[in-house]
Amino acid sequence: MFPFSFEWIWDVGHVVFHGGMWYALSIIGAGMTYCVLKAAIDTKNGKGGGDHH
Repeated sequence: MFPFSFEWIWDVGHVVFHGGMWYALSIIGAGMTYCVLKAAIDTKNGKGGGDHH
């Protein structure tokens, strides 16, 4: 069942489940965004990759 389905009913179970799901996805997305941006900035500034001599 998806929210765009005509049989969808917003009851407490659906609200709690989707709230928790979007909370978790937001935390994961923010962490991934931070890691990607930090890697790009470190690469641009020549930091990291210390194993290349």
